[in-house]
Amino acid sequence: MKPLVLIPSGEADADFTYASGFPVETGLYIRFEDGDDVLVASPLEIERARVQSKASRKLGFAEAGYVDHGEYASWPRLAARMLRDKGHAEARVSPRLQAAYLEELRTAGVEVEIDRDLFRAERRHKSAEEAARIQAAQQAAEAAVTEVARQLAEAEIKDGMLWLEGRPLTSERLYARAQLLLGEMGFTCPDMIVAGSPECAMPHYRGEGQIRAGAPVIVDIFPSGRTSHYYGDLTRTLVVGEIPEEIRRMHAAVLQALDAGIESIKAGVPGRDVHHAVCQVLVDRGYGTTTKGYEGPDGGAKMNHSTGHGVGLDVHEEPALRGPNEEPLAEGDVVTVEPGLYLIGLGGVRVEDTGMVTSNGFANFTSLTRSLDPRDYL
Repeated sequence: MKPLVLIPSGEADADFTYASGFPVETGLYIRFEDGDDVLVASPLEIERARVQSKASRKLGFAEAGYVDHGEYASWPRLAARMLRDKGHAEARVSPRLQAAYLEELRTAGVEVEIDRDLFRAERRHKSAEEAARIQAAQQAAEAAVTEVARQLAEAEIKDGMLWLEGRPLTSERLYARAQLLLGEMGFTCPDMIVAGSPECAMPHYRGEGQIRAGAPVIVDIFPSGRTSHYYGDLTRTLVVGEIPEEIRRMHAAVLQALDAGIESIKAGVPGRDVHHAVCQVLVDRGYGTTTKGYEGPDGGAKMNHSTGHGVGLDVHEEPALRGPNEEPLAEGDVVTVEPGLYLIGLGGVRVEDTGMVTSNGFANFTSLTRSLDPRDYL
């Protein structure tokens, strides 16, 4: 097999982290063959690399013969020389490799193959250690969602809006409390969703401004460990005050769909079948989806996304639980199940659990209540 050359696209480059065991913004990893790999790191990072990286050799600039040729040329030219020193003129690279690095590798005389399936199978199958890291992240997500629920439960309602301690209770305040708690636990989630209505009808709306009473708030928290770098993923929908009947109906349908999706999961079942099980429940309850054959009635709330996705070093990775995916789930996959319903002008409802695929079913890493009432989380 051709040698593997990895140059990170930033500290969150999961392929680089998986291969080297060392998340870093800039560096070079080469695997010449099994058991023969090397990590090159800057003077700023080399001591940390020697402690954390699982590469068989860890080299600083002087040991590796690094020469500064400019922002995008230095690492590719060093990689090309190190490959030549071992008698190689070809290499595989990650699909994540930035275009400028790819161009420089080819200019330096390396025949480059983009390995589109790099680590796909390896990263899908989670070891017991990886599963434990994801479970820890999921527990942190539960704590953060509970803290948001606590703030909502303590809020006062004035003129249909939420207030806490004499100030408007905003998405920003809830975000800050959740982020603070996550930080104290050793996790972070800079892009979490704390979105009030009616804007939460847009599934990836992050949230801003004062929260309304009697309307759904979608709380979607997907923290990563600052040392483990593995993610969890959890969503709950909360309402302060009187719950509108339509939101209650939507929530009941989503919960039934969530249970149907979970019950359909086991090794060997295609991801498509899980998605279709969820869609069928939503249609049977009078709602719709954007999946062909499960459109439901016009004008009502719909689910406009897939049922779930893999979770690991990326918050979204293989496998996908969606209509076109015929690939069977396998033992060791960690996936989300997250049905939702959304109606522009009203808001949205989404509930999400994360767990592991087994030969017998779904080992749910999530234990948090699914209630709409924030008081039930305390």
